[in-house]
Amino acid sequence: MFSPDVVETGKGDLDVSFNSADDAFNNDQKDMSRLGKPQQFNRNFRFLSTLGFTCTLMATWESILLTSTLALVNGGKAGMVYMYIATFVGFFCSVISMAEIASISPTSGGQYHWVSEFASPKYQKFLSYITGWLSVLGWQGGFASICFLCGTLIQGFLALNYGEAYHNERWHGTLLTFAIALIATFVNTYAAGHLPSLEGLILILHIFGFFATMITLWVMGDKSPSKEVFTEFTNFGGWSSVGLAVIVGQITPIFSFLGPDGATHIAEEIKDASKVVPWCMVFTAIINGSLGFLMLITFLFTMGPVNDSILTPPTGFSFLSAYYTATGSKAATTGLACIILVLEVCSAISILATCSRQTFAFARDNALPFSDFFANVNPKSKIPVNAVLATTLVTILLSLINIGSTAAFNAIASLTVGSLYASYVLSIVCFIYRRMSAEPLPARRFSLGSWGMGLNVFSAAYLTFGFVFTFFPGSRMVTLETMNWSSLVWGGVIIFAIVQYLMHGRKVYEGPVAYIRKMQ
Repeated sequence: MFSPDVVETGKGDLDVSFNSADDAFNNDQKDMSRLGKPQQFNRNFRFLSTLGFTCTLMATWESILLTSTLALVNGGKAGMVYMYIATFVGFFCSVISMAEIASISPTSGGQYHWVSEFASPKYQKFLSYITGWLSVLGWQGGFASICFLCGTLIQGFLALNYGEAYHNERWHGTLLTFAIALIATFVNTYAAGHLPSLEGLILILHIFGFFATMITLWVMGDKSPSKEVFTEFTNFGGWSSVGLAVIVGQITPIFSFLGPDGATHIAEEIKDASKVVPWCMVFTAIINGSLGFLMLITFLFTMGPVNDSILTPPTGFSFLSAYYTATGSKAATTGLACIILVLEVCSAISILATCSRQTFAFARDNALPFSDFFANVNPKSKIPVNAVLATTLVTILLSLINIGSTAAFNAIASLTVGSLYASYVLSIVCFIYRRMSAEPLPARRFSLGSWGMGLNVFSAAYLTFGFVFTFFPGSRMVTLETMNWSSLVWGGVIIFAIVQYLMHGRKVYEGPVAYIRKMQ
C-alpha cells in the first residue's frame, strides 16, 4: 500500500514522492530513535482515523453553537461573522506553524517537548517544565469542561421539554458530568483497541450531523435580512465601544478552534506520524473551519432577532432557543440538539485520550510526582491506563465543586483556553528563536519553506493577542458569579508550576532535549 510523502529539499521546496508501508514503519522507528524514546504504544491510527480524532476533538461547528451566547452578547450577529473570520485566519497560521514543528518532533509530549528542543539552552529546562504543567492542567480542565458542558446540555433538554416542572439543581449537573466522564473512560480503556475505527465513524457522523442540522434550519426557519446578519453589531456587555465588545466576543470562535495540538499527543500511536500528524492538523483546520463558518451563517440567518430568549435562555443555551424559533417544535429542537450532544460526548472521548497521553509523556520525563505510576503503560492493552483513570478521577473531584458553586467550577474549567494558548505561544516563540540561530533546523517532511518565519511571527502575535482577551469577563459590570476567574486560576497554575520546579523539577527533570540524538 502506498501513500504520498512530502519532504523538504535542500532549497526549501516541497518534493512529492511515494512511500510504502515498510517505509512508513522505518520513518516511525527513525523518529523515535532520534527522540530517544522507546516505542510503547501500538500504532493503530492511520490518516482517516487521526483526522476523525482531531475533527471531533475540536468539534468546531458544534462548539460555535454551544458557546454562541458569549458572542451574541458581545458583538452580536455581525460581530460573530467577522470575528470568526479573523480568528480562523490567525488560528490557521498558528496551526500550520505547529504542524511544521510536529513534523520534526512527532511525540506525545507536544508543546513542552518542542520548547525543550528549540528554546535557548539557558532557559529550556525551566520553560519546558512550565509549558508541560500548562499543557497537562489545561487539557485536564478541558476534559472537566466538556463533560460538564454535556451534562448541562442534558439539563437544557429537560428545561426545554418540561419547563418549570423541572427544577434545575447543581448536583444534577455534577452527576451527569460523572456519567459522561465514565463513558469516555470506558471507551479509552476497555474499548481502546477499537478507538481508531470508532474515530473514522465519528468523522462521518460529524459531517452528516452538520448537513442534517444545516438543511433542517434552512428549510424550517424564517430568514433574517442579510443587512441584520452582516452589519448589525451589539454591545449588551456594556463595554466602552462596540469594537471592544466584538474583540471580547472572540472567546466563542477561540473556544471552537481550541485543540489543534490533539493529534500530536497521540503521535506515538499513529503510523507514519511525521507526515500524518501535520497534514491532519492542516486538514482539520480547513474542514472544521469551513463547516463552522457555514453553520454560523445558517444559525445567524435562522435564529430570529437577538432578544431576551436568546441572550438569557431558560435552557442556558442560546442555540436551543434559536432551534425552537426555527423549527417551532420542541421535539425537533431536542432531536437536532441530540446530534450535538452525541458529538460532544465523542469529543470528550478524544480529549480524555489526549489528556492522558500528555500526562503520560510528562511523567515519562520524570516531571510529575509519582512519575513511574503515571508513565506506566499496560503491557496487554498498550494504553496508559493509570493516566486515563487519574484524569477521570480529577474530573470527578473537580465536578464536586459545582455542587457548592458553579462559578468556582467554571473558573477551574476555563483554565483550558489560557493554558493551551500560552503553551502554543511558547512553542512557536522558541521555534522562532531556533530559526534565528546558526544551527540548521532538523529535517522535516512538512515545511513552510521561506514563508515559515513570517507565519511564525504572525502566529505568535495573534496568539498573544487572543490570550489576553481570554481573561476578559462576559460583561463590563461583573458579580462574583459572572466574573471570569480564569486569570486568577491561571496565575495560580504558574505559581504552582514554579514551586514544583524549585522543589522537584530542577533536581530530577532534564527535559526531552537531554534524550534527543542529533542525526544528519
